[in-house]
Amino acid sequence: MNKLLARANRSISVALAAWLLAGSSLIAQVLGLLRERLIIANFDIGSAVDAYRVAFTIPDFMFFILVSGALSVTFIPVFNERLSKGNKKSAWELSSSLINFMAMLTFVASILIIIFADPLVRYVVAPGLDEQTTFLAVSMMRIIAINPFLFAISSVLTSMQQAFGRFFFFALAPSLYSLGIIIGVQYIAPHVGIMGVAYGVVIGSVLQLFAACMGMWGMGFDYRSRIFWRNLGFRKVLSLLPARSLDQGIDYFNTLVETNLASRLRAGAIASYQYATTLHMVPITLIGVAISTAAFPKMTERLNQGRPDLFKKELQAILRVIIWLALPTAVITFFCRGYLVRFLDGNGDSTIATLLGLLVVAILFRSIYHIASRAFYAQQDTRTPLYISLAAIGLNVGLAVYLARPDHFGIYGLAIAQSLVAVFEVTILFMVLVKRFPGTLDLVFMNAMLRMVSASGLTGIVTYILVSFIFPLRASDSGFMVLVPKFVFIAGISLLSYFLFSAIFRLTEVKPVIERVLKIAFRQLRA
Repeated sequence: MNKLLARANRSISVALAAWLLAGSSLIAQVLGLLRERLIIANFDIGSAVDAYRVAFTIPDFMFFILVSGALSVTFIPVFNERLSKGNKKSAWELSSSLINFMAMLTFVASILIIIFADPLVRYVVAPGLDEQTTFLAVSMMRIIAINPFLFAISSVLTSMQQAFGRFFFFALAPSLYSLGIIIGVQYIAPHVGIMGVAYGVVIGSVLQLFAACMGMWGMGFDYRSRIFWRNLGFRKVLSLLPARSLDQGIDYFNTLVETNLASRLRAGAIASYQYATTLHMVPITLIGVAISTAAFPKMTERLNQGRPDLFKKELQAILRVIIWLALPTAVITFFCRGYLVRFLDGNGDSTIATLLGLLVVAILFRSIYHIASRAFYAQQDTRTPLYISLAAIGLNVGLAVYLARPDHFGIYGLAIAQSLVAVFEVTILFMVLVKRFPGTLDLVFMNAMLRMVSASGLTGIVTYILVSFIFPLRASDSGFMVLVPKFVFIAGISLLSYFLFSAIFRLTEVKPVIERVLKIAFRQLRA
């Protein structure tokens, strides 16, 4: 057992970490899709599922504003700084202080959610729900209210592991979370209805915390049950935290507005929109979040070493890889949106499919956003992304309110607004970034972008032919045994075409892929 834990908790390279996070994210996303498919199969897309989605809003909002990315991007640079100087005592005091501080803060937040769940749902989150759905949402929210507290502790622990280059248990945690909810759907919901899903959420949160604790094995962490207020690292994190927390909270405020607007349209509108956003988040998580999370500790290390030249070089290389992967993914998602929706709902849903099609622009730009924002956090600058987010969210709310009116685009207006704002936010971030690091987006980089767009355009033609003429989606296609082979074939041929076009256009990003394939092929021939 000790050997297995030691092997799982060993430090790994950025490249291996990115592959591990992408692979584990894929597994987590598959489990997540299975989880949502089971929920839809048992309860349909209607009032009950609306209540389930609404129940998450306030607990998730509190987690995002108090913990989430706010913690990792403010804590890791300061924690790394202590470790690089060999000051483990200060690093452990900082970690203990954050665990205790965050636990106290989120415990109070959880109690307040339980007390005020009814007015929050009724007057803030979803005023358009009927009385029965409101009661159900309130009841589920009071159960899920424990999430911020459990997530806060696990987030500090996994952030420490990332700083040490440990990613295994951090990568495993999301899958365990989905597994807990699946247990709730399959084994508890048959007895208590959709409330069983809420109990499953708590089970998933506990499993996630357990995984985070396992990742601490062998680290030598000296935990103290007190807050070291005089620790300079802790005080520095607290000074950086408000700006990033507000940035995260403002981002999620947009979700609250979207839920509020969707609740006024029709039963199932909340679920339809959130399922579309869930599907569009799959590639963003696999590409943008996974690669950016793996690269972030190294980016902070480069700046701590006083090497902005290496920081800029690595940022450009990572950005190229993200765009190279996100472009064809967005194209394939657009043409295969009917297949993707049926993975959630076996009967298909034209509303979700149209929403997903409108969100493909956001897939590309939200993937880029994660590395762009981390470029600022690596500089311990949390204010610039905050100010840009303030402008972006203000624009998003204004567009959503206008475009989502029943006499305009209705529910589709929310997706249009989100895609437009994703472009705006990334554009402004890079305008500031290029000013600080001239040459980041040089002619060589822009030339590569043009070739990537060209390769993606040709891939789109291939995907369109495959979906429209060779493997069209039929009304009878609903089971996984029918959908998966067809989708895998379409996506596989499309990606192979993209790699071929990338090689023709001499994109360096495709070389490691070709070399790996040839290595495997020759190994099989020798065997």
